Amino acid sequence: MWSQYALLAGFSAVLPFAAYAEDAGTSETAPATETVDERVILEADTVYELREENSLVAEGNVEALYQGRILRADRLVYNRTTEKVRANGNVVIIDTDGSQQFADEVEVGSNLSDGYAIGFSARLAQGASVAANSAIRRPDGINALDQVVYTSCEVCEEKKTPTWAIRARRAVLDEQSQMISYRDAVVEVAGIPVFYLPYLAHPDPNSDRRSGLLIPNAGVSSKLGTFYKQPYYWAISDYSDLTIAPLLSENVNPVLNLEYRKRFYSGALNIETSFTEEADFDSDGVRFGEEKFRGHVYANGAFALSPEWIWGFAVESQTDDLYDRRYDIDGQNDKRGLYSNQPRRLLSQLYAVGQGDDYYADAAVLQFQGLRGVDDASRLPTVSPLLYAEKNWNLGSYGFAKAEVSSAVITRDVGADSQRVSVGGEWRDFNLLPGGVTFEPFAEIRGDYYALDEAVSGEPDVTRAVGNAGAKFAYPLYRPGKTVDLMLEPAVMAAWGFSNVNDSAIPIEDSQLYEFDESNLYQANGFDNYDLYEGDGKVSAGLTGRAIWKNGVELSTTVGRRWRSRPDAAFDVASNLDGTSSDWVVASSVDLGRALRVSSRMRLDDEEYSLNRLDLRFSTSFSRFRAVGQYYKIDPRISPTGTADEGIYLQGEVQVTKQYSLIFGQLRDITDDIDARQSIGLAYSDDCSRFELIYSRNELRDRTLGPSENIQFRFTLKSLGNFGSSEFD
Repeated sequence: MWSQYALLAGFSAVLPFAAYAEDAGTSETAPATETVDERVILEADTVYELREENSLVAEGNVEALYQGRILRADRLVYNRTTEKVRANGNVVIIDTDGSQQFADEVEVGSNLSDGYAIGFSARLAQGASVAANSAIRRPDGINALDQVVYTSCEVCEEKKTPTWAIRARRAVLDEQSQMISYRDAVVEVAGIPVFYLPYLAHPDPNSDRRSGLLIPNAGVSSKLGTFYKQPYYWAISDYSDLTIAPLLSENVNPVLNLEYRKRFYSGALNIETSFTEEADFDSDGVRFGEEKFRGHVYANGAFALSPEWIWGFAVESQTDDLYDRRYDIDGQNDKRGLYSNQPRRLLSQLYAVGQGDDYYADAAVLQFQGLRGVDDASRLPTVSPLLYAEKNWNLGSYGFAKAEVSSAVITRDVGADSQRVSVGGEWRDFNLLPGGVTFEPFAEIRGDYYALDEAVSGEPDVTRAVGNAGAKFAYPLYRPGKTVDLMLEPAVMAAWGFSNVNDSAIPIEDSQLYEFDESNLYQANGFDNYDLYEGDGKVSAGLTGRAIWKNGVELSTTVGRRWRSRPDAAFDVASNLDGTSSDWVVASSVDLGRALRVSSRMRLDDEEYSLNRLDLRFSTSFSRFRAVGQYYKIDPRISPTGTADEGIYLQGEVQVTKQYSLIFGQLRDITDDIDARQSIGLAYSDDCSRFELIYSRNELRDRTLGPSENIQFRFTLKSLGNFGSSEFD
């Protein structure tokens, strides 16, 4: 029974929940102090007072606002004595960060924060949600939940079972550490239990970096047998972290993997390494030889010395040339420093680079390690140092000038050593002649000095002067249209250079795998590097056409050829500069947007117009299909090895239904009639997860390692990360 009450309809008021400024005891003479507004703004259809219980009751569309925090409910009771707020029916609490919490019934303090909830659920960042039978929120930001379900999938009336969820007996959401931890956790997929873990923890989706166990990798490998890899992430500071990942396997001894990253005020450092004590083993996991220390390190860093200068390093090293393939370690062919390397060759380097408005300079020391079966470590070079610098001048109406200097010191334990110093200059200009013809005269000259190993080359040193002078003429034509714009540019380059510049005593270090193509069609010197130089007379002619439609479609092609006054025996057939005429070089591209992008480079025989080389690449993404691919073919007439090489690479995905897709991949060696790699699989995707089941086979043969095949099951859970691994076969 209510002994006395007050009833108001359509009520809106400001209520002094908790302490308010009037208790602060301010006066006209007291200094003004900034006080925190502790009032709650309350709106409801009906509000009445229970005086004997010293309570205020609000019913119907209740909304309470406190310091940016909002509580909505069907009914609210505020007890002035205990300063507790109890809300019932469709309770929603919206926090200051926009996160929402729901409950059937809650009791909180006057700050609408600390308390308990029945039938609790909350929507977290990135679409994640958590539900529990009950929840308790403490003043220190600890949320304790019983009978918990966590997922980042949408749950609605039509789809009550999420694709994946974590179901646990108890969970704690720590707002200070931004971690969610579970006791007796079960990972469910489509409502079916898959994993049980007595303890599981992961960051709040809105959290910063946190230390802790990462998702493990486990499976079966033909080389390693059954394996388990458990990474631990250590957030050392705001600017550094370390990932420790021991690998335990059935067939071989454990391997410890480490990755360390650190940012400095002037740059960054990254180190990846692993090591073990193990014997050799083949693709079936059969061990042989003695156990010894084995490992690898891939590291790089770059740091600013000034706004125009940086220095950096890269370290690539393995104790065994098959170590990365035995343990399926990625990253062997990544670019880590100033210079790139060839596949199955490791490159360590220390370098510095400076660049301003009118100059560029770099210096580097290079060390190579071979991973190929034919590599002899004693014959691989050490470059110490490799130097290059150039200075540019804008001469106004007289054109542009450049001076450059370069040096390379190459040493080997076995084989030819050499030291080179080059100094040169270049001048060019651009002029627009009557009728729209462009005229670009140029001249370049360079002097080279080589100090050689007389026992190998037959001469102690070689001095030479190289140079070219000539001009390029072009006639660019442009025709705009209503639907398509057309551009056409015929061009001719003619130059004359010094003769007999390629001395047979000069070692060919930087021009062994060079090929003249459309990218240097109009260059006087067909070789971009130093050891080989193209002198004598030469003429290049080419035609470039381009069509651009108003809807964004583009079509372009360049075709050209070079003629030389006389052959040079230093140029082999692979360089495309042997004889007195080059093959025809063609580059074309078609861009239809995401639906289709195609680019191709061709080399056609100068006499028979037969195809000597073709490199065709494409990508497509339309409707339910997306793929990338490459087709390549090299005729034995221009191959450095004298054998043909032809193959095709294809990888893509076909969406069969809204959720299910077919994944495929193929690397076909047409010349040897084998499938070097192939894979096929099924994928399921929705808004919160992706599941893949893939079969793949690898025909790679490298000494003791042979073909392998595997079945991989991988899945990615939004807000949690990846389960499974594609790293092992």
